[in-house]
Amino acid sequence: MIPIVTAEQMRALDHRTITEAQVPSLVLMERAGTEVVTHLEAQYGPVAGKSVVIVCGKGNNGGDGFVIARLLRRKKARVHVLLLASVADLSRDAKAMYQRFHRTAGPSSITRPPDTTALQQRLTPSDIIIDAMLGTGLSTPVSGLYRDAIDTINAAARPTVAVDLPSGLHADTGAIQGAAVRADLTVTCGLPKAGLYCGAGIDCAGLVRLADIGIPPSFVDAVGSRLLLLTAASAQAALPARRPSSHKGTYGHLGIIAGSVGKTGAAAMAALAALRIGTGLVTAAVPSSVNDILEAKLLEAMTLPMPETKARTFARSGLDRLLAFAGSRDAVAIGPGLSTHPETVDLVQEFVKRIDKPCVLDADALNALAGKASLLTECPRPPIITPHPGEMARLEAEATTQSVNEDRLGTATRFARERGVFVVLKGARTVIARPDGVAAICPTGNPGMATAGTGDVLTGMVGGLLAQGVPPWDAACAATYFHGLAGDLAAQHLGQAGMIARDLIRHIPHAIAPTTHD
Repeated sequence: MIPIVTAEQMRALDHRTITEAQVPSLVLMERAGTEVVTHLEAQYGPVAGKSVVIVCGKGNNGGDGFVIARLLRRKKARVHVLLLASVADLSRDAKAMYQRFHRTAGPSSITRPPDTTALQQRLTPSDIIIDAMLGTGLSTPVSGLYRDAIDTINAAARPTVAVDLPSGLHADTGAIQGAAVRADLTVTCGLPKAGLYCGAGIDCAGLVRLADIGIPPSFVDAVGSRLLLLTAASAQAALPARRPSSHKGTYGHLGIIAGSVGKTGAAAMAALAALRIGTGLVTAAVPSSVNDILEAKLLEAMTLPMPETKARTFARSGLDRLLAFAGSRDAVAIGPGLSTHPETVDLVQEFVKRIDKPCVLDADALNALAGKASLLTECPRPPIITPHPGEMARLEAEATTQSVNEDRLGTATRFARERGVFVVLKGARTVIARPDGVAAICPTGNPGMATAGTGDVLTGMVGGLLAQGVPPWDAACAATYFHGLAGDLAAQHLGQAGMIARDLIRHIPHAIAPTTHD
């Protein structure tokens, strides 16, 4: 995993690299520009012959822009710079890079400072726009020429690359400071910034790529950030090794407690997802009258009928049988499609207090705990909960779906710490939090996953890793990463609008394959 930093932490890292590692600031700027060009071409192809307009501010973000301009010109792109400040107002490093570009490209390649007409004339017909106006230091609303430039960039609707951070975005919170560039690609320098994964930053940043500018690893480790970014490498490392001598019993037995009349699909998808992530055996305990339906849906998983209510949901009388069922499995997943029948709710509340196995709680298991989240602290071992914002709001005292979404990171970390559980708060840039206050953000996933059943898939994946002996934190993080990646792979083949949950299940094997990268 990679630490996610605040603007102040990144400034301190830059300073240490310059003063202690003795890497000149101009070298860091050159590396940043080189990385942006590399990622730009990876995303949009060779730049030769393309019209690229770079909008530069007066600070070091603008200096990065001049490096990019010089490198793109060397690659035969048609480059023009719109400088939003006088040369005299440029920072020391930005002025040095301006002079290097000016010497090679000449004054005709630079417009300074442009008026609104010049902005429109240059930006609208361009092939690619590069935003190098404002970096991580912005703390006041954008105004004047910078505001005009942001508005014109957004109106141009051209492929837009942000350097380090979309201009106008708060680096720590992701809040829009009056106006912000809506980038298609953000190449962030050194370490990822929290604002890229929170609030409006999720929409403004687009695809986020990391530029390695040579910060010494020991300096990064010393930051001690309690917010991390999930990576393909960390997710892969969590997967159990597949030894030649292994058998189905080697990879655990997951028990799933799920389903009710009309909601058998949730149980089926959780079971299939668990199998797809490598679980050796899966048994779904279901209300007795829907058992035949699940047997028809699940060819590779087993089913076990349980006592039911007249409404065909789990009955309170089945508690002892369910506890025995759970006790003979390596891990348990409970919740998908359970219903909120009063007797079933009572059953869940009692079950949660007594289950002594690695466990993931989702959907109606969480709804059963609405107003009674304190029961989670009675679990013999810390469970993983996987709420969406609405479910999280029902667990949190005096919370609403809106308040949860406005502070997803704070909500997840606070609840995990107070209740002693692992939280996977689903949604755009899913947040995973653990009881000691450490949290992680998942960079994978897309809007096509906002469809019924994808949460059931995640439950099965988390439970499947728990059954294979993966520790709860690692299981939650890896399952979330691969779940999002499976969604991204499905979107590549099918588009986002038409995706359904089963498409994610089909792509889980591809997501967990070692050859799949960020």
